[in-house]
Amino acid sequence: MATTSRYPSLFQINARVWLGHLSRESGRQITLADIDDATIDSFAERGFDWIWLLSVWQTGLAGRAVSRSNPDWRREFEAVLPDLTEDDICGSGFAITAYSVGDALGGPSALAQFREKLARRGIRLMLDFVPNHTAPDHPWVRTHPDYYVAGDAEAMSRAPHNYMRAATDRGERILAHGRDPNYPGWPDTLQLNYANPELQAAQIDVLIAIAGMCDGVRCDMAMLLLPEVFQRTWGSTPEPFWPWATAAVREEHPDFTFMAEVYWDLEWTLQQQGFNYCYDKRLYDRLKEGAVGSICAHLRAGLDYQDKLGRFLENHDELRVAAVFPWPQHRAAAVVTFLSPGLRFFHQGQFEGARLRVPVHLCRGPIEPVNQDCAAFYGTLLGVLKETSAFRNGAWSQIEPERAWPGNWTSECFVAYAWALDAGSHYVVVVNYAGNQSQSRLRLPFPEMHGRTVCLTDVMGTEVYLRDGSDLVDSGLYIDHAPWHFNVFKLEVV
Repeated sequence: MATTSRYPSLFQINARVWLGHLSRESGRQITLADIDDATIDSFAERGFDWIWLLSVWQTGLAGRAVSRSNPDWRREFEAVLPDLTEDDICGSGFAITAYSVGDALGGPSALAQFREKLARRGIRLMLDFVPNHTAPDHPWVRTHPDYYVAGDAEAMSRAPHNYMRAATDRGERILAHGRDPNYPGWPDTLQLNYANPELQAAQIDVLIAIAGMCDGVRCDMAMLLLPEVFQRTWGSTPEPFWPWATAAVREEHPDFTFMAEVYWDLEWTLQQQGFNYCYDKRLYDRLKEGAVGSICAHLRAGLDYQDKLGRFLENHDELRVAAVFPWPQHRAAAVVTFLSPGLRFFHQGQFEGARLRVPVHLCRGPIEPVNQDCAAFYGTLLGVLKETSAFRNGAWSQIEPERAWPGNWTSECFVAYAWALDAGSHYVVVVNYAGNQSQSRLRLPFPEMHGRTVCLTDVMGTEVYLRDGSDLVDSGLYIDHAPWHFNVFKLEVV
């Protein structure tokens, strides 16, 4: 089943937290097989093309023990859950012992039933792949210790936080914790050695098996496997993994989708190695900083790049957008993010204005009150995305705001672009991404409106205007916006 939208929408759900909450509400264990049709229908009604279930795979006692004993992590858990119990700490969903669905979630058959329900509504299922590391009690540690990066007594003495002693079928080994080159190791993981061709082949087999259970994978910290990054971290240079892996999976599953968590300006590199989508952390950071010029520069990139970006305002790693962005800026940032080209990536709790990020080690999250303004705003935005074909399949182009009059610099505060699908489907998005009143003119790229009267209707608000089409094309639409104000205009010739 192929996603029909050029620019699809994805909704991320923490499976363990979600099912745990439903189980407590119902007084019985709820698995993926028990998710009712009304819930699946609600995903379709909100226009989601993808559901990403976070943390469905088996985790083990070793990772859970580290999560429960790490004092820094525990302080974070208690800040989120003041009534924290040991049972709430189930271990990181990224300290995986096996790519099979946990019993608490219903096992493989429950996942298959959930996927089938999604498929009947035209929704695809995305799951995790954590390529860089495994849990310390993954079976490979005993049976294939050479799949891991080895250390020695000197390395362990020099950086004890980056290594551990592990029992294997070949005797005790010192193995490295998984990490990236900029931070200490993750103590509930062990680092896989991509300089070992046998490990690469085994990981491809794992990916092919996962591809039989879902329609796509989100690949955790995907850039860590790149030869130049691996060499910088571990001192050895592996053969490239991702071109081989993505091709091998698509030989058996041609429509399979890969999404990369990736940073350090390596998005284009991974796109060229087979990834359909890559995280767009750069846009998020610039929106957070309020750097309008940098936002516009980023959006000037070619669509061969932008179409493969996953655009978000929060996910399980980032702080909640409602806790970081003041409300007026939050709305403006959402319009820029989710009405740009690319994959629209939403997170569980975002629509309700949740402010507490749930660590991936927990299987219970806090109950927060719904922010009604936030819920109403996202309800409107999702409706516009679902019902407006131009935003899902249309042609996008950036509009360069021009000064409303000589010497008025506030035109530099705007982000603006146009969407068009056919003769009767034209839209203009304009956002004053600043805390000051701003003015500009926007020359609209719709020459067919020359000599016509045009009605502009804000589909995200209540504003309606009649304008001369020749003026819109030649002189530009005049905009005078309050701080953080935006319009999403539908243009119709009358």
